Amino acid sequence: MDEKEVSEMQEEMMTVLVVEPMKAPYVKNIPNELEDLQQAVGGDIEMTYPFDDKVGILLNGNGKFEGLPLNRALYDDHGQVYDVIAGTFLVVGLTEDDFTSLTPEQIEKFKEKYQSPEIFTLFNGELHVMKMPPEEEKEQITDGLNGILKDVESGKLEISDKYEDIHSFVEATLIDRIGDPGKKLHTGRSRNDQVALDMKLFTRDEIQEIDAQVKELLEVILHVMEENVETYMPGFTHLQKAQPITLAHHMGAYFEMFRRDHERLKDISKRMNTCPLGSGALAGTTYPLDREYTAELLGFDGPTLNSMDGVSDRDYLLELLSALSIMMMHLSRFCEEVIIWNSNEYQFVEIDDAYSTGSSIMPQKKNPDIAELVRGKTGRVYGALNALLTTMKGIPLAYNKDMQEDKELSFDAIDTVKGCVSLFKGMIDTMKFNPARMEDSAKKGFTNATDAADYLVKKGVPFRDAHGIVGQLVLLCIDKGIALDDLSLDEYKKISPVFENDIYDAISLKTCVEKRLTLGAPGADVMNKVIAIYDDYMKSSNFPA
Repeated sequence: MDEKEVSEMQEEMMTVLVVEPMKAPYVKNIPNELEDLQQAVGGDIEMTYPFDDKVGILLNGNGKFEGLPLNRALYDDHGQVYDVIAGTFLVVGLTEDDFTSLTPEQIEKFKEKYQSPEIFTLFNGELHVMKMPPEEEKEQITDGLNGILKDVESGKLEISDKYEDIHSFVEATLIDRIGDPGKKLHTGRSRNDQVALDMKLFTRDEIQEIDAQVKELLEVILHVMEENVETYMPGFTHLQKAQPITLAHHMGAYFEMFRRDHERLKDISKRMNTCPLGSGALAGTTYPLDREYTAELLGFDGPTLNSMDGVSDRDYLLELLSALSIMMMHLSRFCEEVIIWNSNEYQFVEIDDAYSTGSSIMPQKKNPDIAELVRGKTGRVYGALNALLTTMKGIPLAYNKDMQEDKELSFDAIDTVKGCVSLFKGMIDTMKFNPARMEDSAKKGFTNATDAADYLVKKGVPFRDAHGIVGQLVLLCIDKGIALDDLSLDEYKKISPVFENDIYDAISLKTCVEKRLTLGAPGADVMNKVIAIYDDYMKSSNFPA
């Protein structure tokens, strides 16, 4: 290729400015040919001349009809938008009859003009335009905020009380570190919607943490159930021994309770997962914010649909405190039973030393510390719920300072529950059960008395008569200090000749339990079926990872 050919090729190339949607412009050398220009803009070219300079804009004439992303606005002499370019466009130099390269001065001028990408939002049929800050400014703000966080966490930066609040402190510190770009931090925001957002983000994460602990507790309970399908014990009503059950059956009741607690937490997470950012102080903002996009970036299902509610909603905290109160009630009930089971009168369980203490003066005692502490902490969580309900009951729309009370109450309740669930799980996981003692208690508590009466009924004795006969048997056993199982057949026959040797099988704890085979009952077959259902639930349910 000779010098003339090179020169001609160079003349065919021109230096233009390429402006793509959501990007800073860049310089490119491109052949001054129709096909190349069409390829650059992605379709048939159209020319517009919006400037006094000898430059023009080459764009895709069908960009809007083809649904290409909006790129940059065109403004009149008064700064009003009169049109919007869709898709990539080129800024080119002009001669009298052709396109040509931009001069270095033109390149710098129009690079600056189109440096900031623009965001377009339709409000009430009117198009609004907002310039995005340059990439370097966004990086400055992001890096500045990360630096503040790092310095606060390390103790290098102390949060000063000379500012009105944390928001003012962060903004002032950012401006001090990066200059003017820091002044843009609060654009389109209010402390009201920012606080509402922060509290939701915090609460959402904490719910996940608590739910993960509930999952671990359910796994511990399920393990105890699997190991104790044939561990017999008394079932109680009114704290009186009533009918024989199994430890698996008893623990299953608590599995159901904590499973419902898990489901409540899931429901709260779903219901609260709307983003309040963009609500402003109470009436939104004049900036054309894309709230749907913001919500998506922050992991919400969508934005709140009413700005006043967005900044003043605390329902999700009340729901959470209510759910936590119910969970603590379940823990407290369980703790009460552990305390009773640990007593010398019962001796159903032995609590691990890590979760109990001895008396300071009575060496024979082993106090159920964790069970008592969890039981006591329940009232603390109840108090948080009642306090916040009382705070919120008289607050008119929208935001009021009263709402600051939600933080301390919620933080304390959440921390209390997390601590209690963790300790309780450890206590149950290490607790040793005494099957022989449980079974003996069931026998001596005459929990099989109902089955003795059923035995007589099946032999043709009217129920009311059978009830009286078994009552006599119980009195005889009490007088002798023995269980129904220990009476001789002669003693049975003295009270009713209907009794035969099969009475002993009929009133054995195994028989009493095994013949109860309706779903939800303690019989081994149905209990194993329920355990399998629970096992599938633990594997398939939407627990946090």
